[in-house]
Amino acid sequence: MYEIVKKEWLHEVIFLIEIKAPAIAKKIRAGNFLVLRMREGAERIPITVAEYNREKGTVTCIIQVIGQSTKLLATLEEGDHIKDVVGPLGKATEVEKYGTVGIVSGGLGIPLANLVAKELKEAGNKVIGMVGARTEDLLVWEEEMSQYCEEMQYCTDDGSKGMKGFTTHLLEEKIAELAKEKKKLDMVFTVGPTIMMKFVTQITKKHGIPTIASLNPIMVDGTGMCGACRVTIDGKIQFACVDGPEFDAHKVDFDELITRLAQYKNQEKVALDKYEKECGGKHK
Repeated sequence: MYEIVKKEWLHEVIFLIEIKAPAIAKKIRAGNFLVLRMREGAERIPITVAEYNREKGTVTCIIQVIGQSTKLLATLEEGDHIKDVVGPLGKATEVEKYGTVGIVSGGLGIPLANLVAKELKEAGNKVIGMVGARTEDLLVWEEEMSQYCEEMQYCTDDGSKGMKGFTTHLLEEKIAELAKEKKKLDMVFTVGPTIMMKFVTQITKKHGIPTIASLNPIMVDGTGMCGACRVTIDGKIQFACVDGPEFDAHKVDFDELITRLAQYKNQEKVALDKYEKECGGKHK
């Protein structure tokens, strides 16, 4: 059993939990993820870590309430326990001194990019954060990420913070700005909505900038046995949970991935409707 030592709502549908897990906190790195199971018989859900504290022995996750399992998880409070927490899983981010690195993240990808920014900075890179969301109140964890970035740029769909537009606009402008100074981005890391990563990748490919994408398809068992998270990389099938979740973005078949992510929408809705009916419309 794993105790929740802190819980905080960051938005009406986004919350933070800090979990006591000393063995995991000791080894986890950027790029790794966990698999949580709230109780016996519950669904296993993959969750990326936003922060860790090796001294306290804790890991912090930021979760958006979307379906049945995340709604169930949202009902837990400080002092409650999660039955199973497995990790660290997946391959850690390959961090080295690249030079100037742009991190392009959107929505809930912002807290997931936090550890990547941290480790890139520690490796001696100049990190430029380019983050976006639909509206300002959905820009969560960007202040924490900014401590690892020499520069932070913001955009929102409605213009409530930063540029009115998309992260791709920020990226295009930064590439042009650096070109005028005869400089460049040596690497781009992108995480967030799959459609955003697709267009970010198209831009970086055009400019010849190496790019890593953190893929978030359906992952179930976290060991590659179920095959739910298969993705096509450079024409070959790989599994996000064991071969990733980070891949060379220029080799990812994003169109296939977008199609596969919608594969279980109907089943997810049925499960959510059943859960809400059993709870009488309340999260309990």
